[in-house]
Amino acid sequence: MTNLWKSSLRVAGVGLASGLLAMAQQTVSARPGAVNYIEGSVTLNGQPLSGSNLRYTEMMPGQVLSTGQGKAEILLTPGVFVRLDDQSALRMDSPSLTNTEVTLQKGRALVEVDQIEKENRLDIVDNGIHNMLLKKGIYQFDADRPSVAVYDGKVTVRVNDQEIDLGKGKELALTGTPGVRLKAQKFDRNQGGELYAWSKLRSEYTAQANLSSAQSILAYNPGWYYGTGWYWNPWYDSWAFVPGASL
Repeated sequence: MTNLWKSSLRVAGVGLASGLLAMAQQTVSARPGAVNYIEGSVTLNGQPLSGSNLRYTEMMPGQVLSTGQGKAEILLTPGVFVRLDDQSALRMDSPSLTNTEVTLQKGRALVEVDQIEKENRLDIVDNGIHNMLLKKGIYQFDADRPSVAVYDGKVTVRVNDQEIDLGKGKELALTGTPGVRLKAQKFDRNQGGELYAWSKLRSEYTAQANLSSAQSILAYNPGWYYGTGWYWNPWYDSWAFVPGASL
């Protein structure tokens, strides 16, 4: 669970019609690359997306999700959210649960990691440089000014012959200039910006969906529980993350 904001796993005090949720709950999990939420202008491989039918929208290998004046939330492995800023583009390279890789082609992306297993390989590519996410946390990437900033967590950056570990409060310019040793710098974690604020709000909304799904399964349909994963929540019209510790 992240330290800067209460993550999507938090217990939210919401009263929901769990019985109704249970009637419609589905146990078919979303795969990495599922588009969970959009607002404004968003396209997938050049085709405009509508927020009314996202349940069946997912990025295939090689496809690019782009935002104009809009934002988007993409699901990766269970418990990992990628949120795109305005004027940004993300390519799906590998949607495998054990080898998940995306490339930020332009703009900015914030990644919230609420759960990660030792079998997960989460790789965010920025400016051709691979960034392996290793711990729960909040990470921000910028492709226009290639860099990674760690609000919380740990990432290993591999560039040329270097391997650099970044922890909380550190950022690194992803220049990749041959022969130049990269050095991490401190940054002010309290200056999050618009994307950070929007991601925090999305985290609060998804927390409610996650809790309602966990309560619905626990109280009414424990047989539907298949383990840690994404569960469709029709009440919120989005995928919800139910961790193994919930039941």
